[in-house]
Amino acid sequence: MTVRETLENNEKLILSNRACLSVNTRGREREEEKCLLRTDFQRDRDRIIHSNSFRRLKHKTQVFLSPEGDHYRTRLTHTLEVSQIAKTIANGLFLNGDLTEAIALGHDLGHTPFGHAGERALNSVFPGGFRHYEQSLRVIEKLEKGGRGLNLTYEVRDGIVCHTRGKEADTLEGRIVKLADRIAYINHDIDDAVRAGVMCEEDIPLEIRKTLGFTKSARINTLVVDTVKNSSEDIELSEEVKQPFDELHSFMFDMVYTNPCCKSEETKAIAIIKQLYGYFVDNPDKLPSAFAYIIEDDGASRAACDYIAGMSDRYLLAVYKKIFIPDSWVDIGLEEG
Repeated sequence: MTVRETLENNEKLILSNRACLSVNTRGREREEEKCLLRTDFQRDRDRIIHSNSFRRLKHKTQVFLSPEGDHYRTRLTHTLEVSQIAKTIANGLFLNGDLTEAIALGHDLGHTPFGHAGERALNSVFPGGFRHYEQSLRVIEKLEKGGRGLNLTYEVRDGIVCHTRGKEADTLEGRIVKLADRIAYINHDIDDAVRAGVMCEEDIPLEIRKTLGFTKSARINTLVVDTVKNSSEDIELSEEVKQPFDELHSFMFDMVYTNPCCKSEETKAIAIIKQLYGYFVDNPDKLPSAFAYIIEDDGASRAACDYIAGMSDRYLLAVYKKIFIPDSWVDIGLEEG
């Protein structure tokens, strides 16, 4: 018996009958020989961690655009926090932690530079619109490995594309990630907003704090424990906790997500992305050679969208500067006038 087979047997012994066992996966788009040491979901997790798209998340904005300081969240730190919250819930419900972790680590691979401002910019110019969760699926199915994709299992792909809106994931593990994403971003956005001086903890309505907790850690603990206690056939919060959690989201929308102080640079970011997109659509020969197969398969608009969506914040600014900002003139001894 291989190590993988032992792990698969352990899943059968330990996990709930509602869990998605790795032996029951609906498989990959391309059949592969099984790994001797890892289950299919563990293998998917490792492929995501070692991907180029995952590494680029460390320089992608979460809420505050290009913040000064080392303690503000990036898209990568957000992803890691979602992963840990989701795994805690999965373990509490005896669901598949490896599947949950793989979905969580891959859920934002398609996110744009400059956070949701970048997403709105591409959505306004790309034919058919742009949604980061759909782009995450495109990244793992086509863009990684020069067009071969990561060839992940169906369950991981389904959980990634269903983590935000629309259809619910087929697995409970995927549904956990959807809730964990919301738990993570609302609470760490509070943390970042307090650090930025946009708000303080005491601004949160007292009735919400009495139920959810008076600190970030207490709120996350309340939400995680309540999810484990109240989830059975589906992943859900009790009404006593869900209502103040929804109210907290509304509070954050008014206090932070639409706050002119937090969003003051977004119009610049949106304008830059739109201008770059138009440039590459009109000049597809200026796209990197790695995107030639996308131009051939899907057209210049799709290739331009894929290229920009994959950029980190600082790389996008560097590309924009190279294309649109004149270099400094070499001093050749000429005097003004």
